[in-house]
Amino acid sequence: MSTADAFLDQYLRTHRFQIGVPTSFTVSPDGQRILFLRSQSGTEPTSCLWQFTFDTGEEVLVADPAQASAATGDGAGAASEADAWMRERTRERSRGITGYATDAAVSMAVFTVNGRIGTSQLESGTTRFLDGLPPAFDPRLSPDGRHIAYVHAGELRRVAADGSGDRLVAAPDGEHVTYGLAEHVAAESMGRLRGFWWSPDSEKLLVARVDTARVQRWYINDPAQPAVPPREISYPAAGTENADVSLWIFGPRGKPVPVTWDRGAFEYVVEVNWDRDEEPLVVVQDRGQRRMRVLRVATDTGLTRVVHEETDAAWVSVVPGVPAITASGGLVWAADREGTRRLLVDGSPVTPPGLQVREVVGTDGDTVHFRASREPTRTHLWSWSPAEGLVQETRLPGVWNGRAGGGTVVSYGRTPDRAGWSVAAHRRTGAVCTLRSLAEQPMLTPNVRHLTVGPRELRVAVVLPSGADPARPLPVLMDPYAGPYLQRVTAEQDGYLLPQWLAEQGFAVVIVDGRGTPGRGPEWERTIHGDIATPVLQDQVDGLHGAADALKCLDLGRVGIGGWSYGGFLAALAVLRRPDVFHAAVAGAPVTDQTLYDTHWRERHLGHPEREPGNYARSSLLEDAPDLVRPLMLIHGTADDNVVSAHTFRLSEALLRAGRPHTVLPIPGSAHMVADIDIQRSILKIQVRFLQDALAGDPVTVT
Repeated sequence: MSTADAFLDQYLRTHRFQIGVPTSFTVSPDGQRILFLRSQSGTEPTSCLWQFTFDTGEEVLVADPAQASAATGDGAGAASEADAWMRERTRERSRGITGYATDAAVSMAVFTVNGRIGTSQLESGTTRFLDGLPPAFDPRLSPDGRHIAYVHAGELRRVAADGSGDRLVAAPDGEHVTYGLAEHVAAESMGRLRGFWWSPDSEKLLVARVDTARVQRWYINDPAQPAVPPREISYPAAGTENADVSLWIFGPRGKPVPVTWDRGAFEYVVEVNWDRDEEPLVVVQDRGQRRMRVLRVATDTGLTRVVHEETDAAWVSVVPGVPAITASGGLVWAADREGTRRLLVDGSPVTPPGLQVREVVGTDGDTVHFRASREPTRTHLWSWSPAEGLVQETRLPGVWNGRAGGGTVVSYGRTPDRAGWSVAAHRRTGAVCTLRSLAEQPMLTPNVRHLTVGPRELRVAVVLPSGADPARPLPVLMDPYAGPYLQRVTAEQDGYLLPQWLAEQGFAVVIVDGRGTPGRGPEWERTIHGDIATPVLQDQVDGLHGAADALKCLDLGRVGIGGWSYGGFLAALAVLRRPDVFHAAVAGAPVTDQTLYDTHWRERHLGHPEREPGNYARSSLLEDAPDLVRPLMLIHGTADDNVVSAHTFRLSEALLRAGRPHTVLPIPGSAHMVADIDIQRSILKIQVRFLQDALAGDPVTVT
């Protein structure tokens, strides 16, 4: 086996080198303890709960999912449908304890394993699994640690932390109603994964009621299993009805109180914060996404008042982590001001123009911790406080994130000079620790050239084969995502590991982040408003030509392109509209008909299809089918409930009607995230062979 093939096996077996990496950090209020998830090796994908204590300097295994099996003898319990649905929304591939919650004191943690609720007393290290409860999803401790709320089969339940007194809080009052769960667009497009929140005094619960009765029904089937009935899903495609989402306050006594706001004008519930004040904050957004309001809720009446509002002619961006509240009651927000996404406290910007805020990661007293970039390829952890002003917490080049509490800051990230994650914590007292990453080290080291090209200063990465001769022309493989909210050209070695394997197959791999990608400010992101195709494709062409000018080894007569999801759409777009530049394409799970994608994501960029049909026409691929003159492979999982496989089959039908040969590779039973390692390996190798064959000869000249 060659080194490249051995690396590919390693890459897939280790889940892209994510197994063994510490994640999901929680810092205790006194800053002395750090809770986190990690497996016990770099190859075992079972995630466990760990605790580091500054006093001892030791990491202690708190909860091992194997305890669930030991407790029952058979690993009893089954993950709920909601759990499987959420794993797909978050693209979670590990097993075991993949999420947890704590009480306010971080003295107890709660989680599920195979649908069973487990609790860990963090001081004693005692873990137990609660008996007699139905399969649970998303258990969360009350702040005082006395009770657990959880979801089962669309109903919200509440039980004492010792497992006694399990009772119903809210039951579905209709066939398509759930309580305590996020709806599709909240989890897939807004980043809100939760559907219920405890009050700070542990007495009340704010609960989302979701009614999908008016949402159209689609049916996902596995053609390889004809005896299995299709799976019905409610999918709010662009221009169709959304789920009806309302909020209700459940107290210890009396009837639930509905939260009231103009739900007709603001139908999206973007985020909820009930971490500190008696009155929770709720963020709502209108259907056109041009208005967003922060509401404060009176919990006795459910009445709301507007405490902040944002408007934008294109769309108001959802920034993770806001709203937040400081210890002194300051409202933390992030908004676009003077061409920069800036941090606001009580409505006033506290960060300068040019520092682009990516996410608010939390507050510690009156200190706000957040991620931000001056250079788009690098993201650092920052803090701001009234006492110290703006502080850059991380210094090494790379892509950094963090969590904080009790005067302790956990910083974690990846750097350009080495593979793998670095995780460190430092206290105001000066104590410093490093949390161990058990991830394997890759067998290949990326051979990357970073470039800034053209008048738009496009960020480009070129990955060359190990030991490549700079004078020898290489066929080019464009490897973009290039869409909203995801960058590929970043200062981290790990992002170029799979591109390096592709390069080892004989390609110069070119990655371009163009207009619409994050980190370069709101104007850059909104350039794609009304047209997610034309400017993005032009930037791929300009980035390719700029890279070829800088590196003479790129053979512009042999250019392939491949990608997944938005990258798949872009790959198909490239050979359909610019066959003079791109000579072959592999399009994985592409959005080909923009009217088939979800409301919140697609209407953000293209508007409502009934009012702005031209935006959808210029950004869809079906009308371009007669123009195909290059080899095109379409790949799609038949169980995909995010980008449904109808996208690929509709384009294939249009190509057949136009008499255009193409290749379709269906993946029976696979969702948007292909989980099976053997299938992943085969897909990658089939793509490479397809592109190698397509680029082997002299491409037909297209004028």
